Amino acid sequence: MITQATQERFAREVAKYPPEQKQSAVMACLAIVQQEQGYITQAAEAEIAEYLDMPEIAVREVTTFYNMYNQQPVGKYKLAVCTNLPCQLRRGQEALHHLEAKLGIKMGETTPDGMFTLQQCECLGACADAPVMLVNDRNMCSFMEDDKLDQLVDGLRAAEGRA
Repeated sequence: MITQATQERFAREVAKYPPEQKQSAVMACLAIVQQEQGYITQAAEAEIAEYLDMPEIAVREVTTFYNMYNQQPVGKYKLAVCTNLPCQLRRGQEALHHLEAKLGIKMGETTPDGMFTLQQCECLGACADAPVMLVNDRNMCSFMEDDKLDQLVDGLRAAEGRA
């Protein structure tokens, strides 16, 4: 359920666009909901569609097109490994498999303690640094060989007191 406070945040985003183009705020509205709820439900998509006066399917298309929008609950740390061809040629797929083994989960799953979600993602635009990954849609990690992957996971666990 979208709260009044959330709608006020939507209004600030919509105000950045001409009135006839308020649908341009769809990505910002999705980001607000995800920030507040952790992921985007179909009910939230419907409320956003109503707020922006656009078809629900148009909101759904945006949600499902971009990796940054979670469509289900994710762990505290979302690890997204690039598996596009340039990264694959430089061990991107192996990096994903290494993380699956280290975390004890498969791609698309979350660890039982809710700490890590492992995903694959599309090109992150850092092919020269392959294999690359993104942590929580914000922090790019480059040259992610097995030892660096281990350091990353172990460091995040230690920061949470779960080493």
